[in-house]
Amino acid sequence: MKTIYCISGLGADERAFSKLKVPGYKLEVIKWLLPEKDEDLPHYARRMRDFIKEENPVLMGLSFGGMVCTEIAKQMEVEKIIIISSIKTAGELPFWLKTIAVLRLNRIFPLRSTKLTQPIQNRMLGIQTEEEKTLVSSLRKKADLPYVTWAVDKAINWKNEWQHPKIFHIHGDNDRLFPIKYVKPTFTIKKAGHFMIMNRADEVSDCIISILQENE
Repeated sequence: MKTIYCISGLGADERAFSKLKVPGYKLEVIKWLLPEKDEDLPHYARRMRDFIKEENPVLMGLSFGGMVCTEIAKQMEVEKIIIISSIKTAGELPFWLKTIAVLRLNRIFPLRSTKLTQPIQNRMLGIQTEEEKTLVSSLRKKADLPYVTWAVDKAINWKNEWQHPKIFHIHGDNDRLFPIKYVKPTFTIKKAGHFMIMNRADEVSDCIISILQENE
Protein backbone atom coordinates (compact mmCIF):
# COMPACT_ATOMS: atom_id res chain seq x y z
CA MET A 1 0.00 0.00 0.00
CA LYS A 2 1.47 3.33 -1.06
CA THR A 3 1.76 6.13 1.45
CA ILE A 4 0.61 9.74 1.02
CA TYR A 5 2.61 12.00 3.28
CA CYS A 6 0.29 14.68 4.66
CA ILE A 7 1.05 18.03 6.25
CA SER A 8 -1.85 19.76 7.97
CA GLY A 9 -2.78 23.41 8.15
CA LEU A 10 -1.26 25.95 10.50
CA GLY A 11 -1.71 24.71 14.05
CA ALA A 12 -3.82 21.73 12.96
CA ASP A 13 -3.01 18.05 13.43
CA GLU A 14 -3.84 14.64 11.97
CA ARG A 15 -7.57 15.15 12.63
CA ALA A 16 -7.70 17.50 9.63
CA PHE A 17 -7.36 14.47 7.33
CA SER A 18 -9.57 12.12 9.34
CA LYS A 19 -12.62 12.27 7.06
CA LEU A 20 -10.81 11.66 3.77
CA LYS A 21 -11.37 8.29 2.09
CA VAL A 22 -8.63 7.28 -0.34
CA PRO A 23 -8.82 3.51 -1.02
CA GLY A 24 -5.50 1.76 -1.50
CA TYR A 25 -3.47 4.51 0.17
CA LYS A 26 -2.24 5.09 3.69
CA LEU A 27 -2.38 8.70 4.87
CA GLU A 28 0.62 9.40 7.09
CA VAL A 29 0.57 12.80 8.74
CA ILE A 30 3.91 14.47 9.43
CA LYS A 31 3.53 16.31 12.71
CA TRP A 32 4.61 19.92 13.00
CA LEU A 33 8.01 20.58 14.54
CA LEU A 34 8.78 23.56 16.72
CA PRO A 35 10.86 26.02 14.68
CA GLU A 36 14.46 26.65 15.63
CA LYS A 37 15.65 30.15 16.44
CA ASP A 38 15.56 32.35 13.30
CA GLU A 39 14.79 29.31 11.15
CA ASP A 40 13.74 29.96 7.58
CA LEU A 41 11.11 27.93 5.75
CA PRO A 42 13.51 25.94 3.47
CA HIS A 43 15.49 24.75 6.50
CA TYR A 44 12.28 23.88 8.34
CA ALA A 45 11.08 21.91 5.29
CA ARG A 46 14.38 20.01 5.31
CA ARG A 47 13.70 18.83 8.86
CA MET A 48 10.12 17.86 7.97
CA ARG A 49 11.49 15.95 4.97
CA ASP A 50 13.40 13.62 7.29
CA PHE A 51 10.11 11.93 8.22
CA ILE A 52 9.53 10.80 4.62
CA LYS A 53 10.77 7.23 4.27
CA GLU A 54 9.80 6.47 0.66
CA GLU A 55 11.46 7.52 -2.56
CA ASN A 56 9.49 9.64 -5.00
CA PRO A 57 6.57 10.10 -2.58
CA VAL A 58 3.17 11.69 -2.99
CA LEU A 59 2.82 14.76 -0.77
CA MET A 60 -0.45 16.31 0.34
CA GLY A 61 -0.64 19.64 2.13
CA LEU A 62 -3.52 21.58 3.67
CA SER A 63 -3.30 25.39 3.68
CA PHE A 64 0.16 26.33 5.08
CA GLY A 65 1.03 22.64 4.78
CA GLY A 66 0.76 23.02 1.00
CA MET A 67 3.49 25.64 1.05
CA VAL A 68 5.70 23.35 3.10
CA CYS A 69 5.08 20.52 0.60
CA THR A 70 6.34 22.78 -2.19
CA GLU A 71 9.46 23.62 -0.19
CA ILE A 72 10.10 19.90 0.42
CA ALA A 73 9.67 19.18 -3.31
CA LYS A 74 12.47 21.65 -4.06
CA GLN A 75 14.78 19.39 -2.06
CA MET A 76 13.82 15.88 -3.18
CA GLU A 77 12.12 14.06 -6.04
CA VAL A 78 8.37 13.68 -5.49
CA GLU A 79 5.78 11.99 -7.68
CA LYS A 80 2.97 14.44 -7.08
CA ILE A 81 1.93 17.24 -4.78
CA ILE A 82 -1.71 17.65 -3.83
CA ILE A 83 -2.57 20.92 -2.10
CA ILE A 84 -5.94 21.64 -0.50
CA SER A 85 -7.21 25.13 0.40
CA SER A 86 -3.73 26.47 -0.19
CA ILE A 87 -1.66 28.45 -2.69
CA LYS A 88 0.98 27.37 -5.21
CA THR A 89 3.00 30.60 -5.41
CA ALA A 90 3.34 33.96 -3.70
CA GLY A 91 1.31 35.47 -6.54
CA GLU A 92 -1.79 33.66 -5.24
CA LEU A 93 -1.53 35.26 -1.81
CA PRO A 94 -4.47 37.67 -1.38
CA PHE A 95 -3.86 41.42 -1.22
CA TRP A 96 -4.95 41.75 2.40
CA LEU A 97 -2.36 39.22 3.57
CA LYS A 98 0.33 40.90 1.47
CA THR A 99 -0.60 44.18 3.15
CA ILE A 100 -0.24 42.64 6.60
CA ALA A 101 3.19 41.36 5.57
CA VAL A 102 4.36 44.72 4.19
CA LEU A 103 3.15 46.65 7.25
CA ARG A 104 4.42 43.85 9.55
CA LEU A 105 1.10 43.96 11.38
CA ASN A 106 1.47 40.31 12.39
CA ARG A 107 4.49 41.36 14.48
CA ILE A 108 2.70 44.33 16.04
CA PHE A 109 -0.59 42.76 17.10
CA PRO A 110 -0.78 39.59 19.24
CA LEU A 111 -1.93 36.44 17.44
CA ARG A 112 -3.46 34.75 20.46
CA SER A 113 -7.08 33.81 19.82
CA THR A 114 -9.71 35.42 22.06
CA LYS A 115 -13.47 35.11 22.50
CA LEU A 116 -13.78 38.33 20.51
CA THR A 117 -11.71 37.13 17.54
CA GLN A 118 -12.86 33.51 17.41
CA PRO A 119 -16.18 34.17 15.57
CA ILE A 120 -14.27 36.14 12.94
CA GLN A 121 -11.70 33.36 12.61
CA ASN A 122 -14.44 30.74 12.33
CA ARG A 123 -16.09 32.70 9.54
CA MET A 124 -12.79 33.00 7.68
CA LEU A 125 -12.28 29.25 7.99
CA GLY A 126 -15.82 28.44 6.88
CA ILE A 127 -16.74 26.57 10.06
CA GLN A 128 -20.27 25.19 9.72
CA THR A 129 -21.10 22.73 12.51
CA GLU A 130 -20.75 22.39 16.27
CA GLU A 131 -18.39 19.47 15.65
CA GLU A 132 -16.11 21.74 13.64
CA LYS A 133 -16.28 24.50 16.27
CA THR A 134 -15.28 21.96 18.92
CA LEU A 135 -12.39 20.70 16.81
CA VAL A 136 -11.07 24.19 16.05
CA SER A 137 -11.42 25.18 19.71
CA SER A 138 -9.36 22.13 20.65
CA LEU A 139 -6.69 23.04 18.10
CA ARG A 140 -6.51 26.60 19.43
CA LYS A 141 -5.95 25.37 22.98
CA LYS A 142 -3.27 22.96 21.79
CA ALA A 143 -1.46 25.40 19.49
CA ASP A 144 1.97 26.60 20.53
CA LEU A 145 1.96 30.42 20.24
CA PRO A 146 5.65 30.79 19.24
CA TYR A 147 5.08 28.23 16.47
CA VAL A 148 1.90 29.97 15.27
CA THR A 149 3.67 33.34 15.28
CA TRP A 150 6.55 31.90 13.25
CA ALA A 151 4.29 30.05 10.80
CA VAL A 152 2.04 33.05 10.09
CA ASP A 153 5.10 35.17 9.36
CA LYS A 154 6.53 32.55 6.98
CA ALA A 155 3.19 32.07 5.21
CA ILE A 156 2.47 35.72 4.48
CA ASN A 157 6.09 36.41 3.49
CA TRP A 158 6.43 33.35 1.23
CA LYS A 159 8.27 34.43 -1.93
CA ASN A 160 7.96 31.22 -3.94
CA GLU A 161 7.32 31.42 -7.69
CA TRP A 162 8.23 27.81 -8.56
CA GLN A 163 5.62 25.16 -9.31
CA HIS A 164 6.24 21.44 -9.36
CA PRO A 165 5.18 20.03 -12.76
CA LYS A 166 2.86 17.59 -11.00
CA ILE A 167 1.16 19.86 -8.48
CA PHE A 168 -2.62 19.54 -8.18
CA HIS A 169 -4.69 22.15 -6.40
CA ILE A 170 -8.12 21.53 -4.82
CA HIS A 171 -9.91 24.69 -3.72
CA GLY A 172 -13.32 25.92 -2.64
CA ASP A 173 -14.87 28.86 -4.46
CA ASN A 174 -16.07 30.30 -1.13
CA ASP A 175 -12.65 30.21 0.55
CA ARG A 176 -12.33 33.48 2.48
CA LEU A 177 -8.73 33.03 3.55
CA PHE A 178 -7.40 32.38 0.04
CA PRO A 179 -10.17 33.79 -2.24
CA ILE A 180 -10.76 31.95 -5.49
CA LYS A 181 -10.14 35.10 -7.56
CA TYR A 182 -6.45 34.94 -6.67
CA VAL A 183 -5.84 31.24 -7.32
CA LYS A 184 -6.01 28.89 -10.29
CA PRO A 185 -6.99 25.48 -8.90
CA THR A 186 -7.03 22.18 -10.75
CA PHE A 187 -10.33 21.28 -9.06
CA THR A 188 -12.90 23.74 -7.72
CA ILE A 189 -15.52 22.66 -5.19
CA LYS A 190 -18.61 24.83 -5.38
CA LYS A 191 -19.77 26.73 -2.30
CA ALA A 192 -16.94 25.26 -0.24
CA GLY A 193 -14.85 27.22 2.24
CA HIS A 194 -11.38 26.90 3.72
CA PHE A 195 -12.46 24.06 6.04
CA MET A 196 -13.85 21.91 3.23
CA ILE A 197 -11.45 19.07 4.04
CA MET A 198 -13.81 18.41 6.95
CA ASN A 199 -17.26 19.51 5.81
CA ARG A 200 -16.91 18.52 2.13
CA ALA A 201 -14.60 15.55 2.68
CA ASP A 202 -16.34 13.21 0.20
CA GLU A 203 -15.91 15.67 -2.67
CA VAL A 204 -12.32 16.41 -1.70
CA SER A 205 -11.67 12.64 -1.55
CA ASP A 206 -13.10 12.20 -5.06
CA CYS A 207 -10.70 14.86 -6.36
CA ILE A 208 -7.75 13.15 -4.66
CA ILE A 209 -8.70 9.78 -6.12
CA SER A 210 -8.92 11.33 -9.59
CA ILE A 211 -5.45 12.84 -9.18
CA LEU A 212 -3.93 9.57 -8.01
CA GLN A 213 -5.43 7.69 -10.95
CA GLU A 214 -3.78 10.00 -13.47
CA ASN A 215 -1.14 8.16 -15.53
CA GLU A 216 -1.75 4.85 -13.75
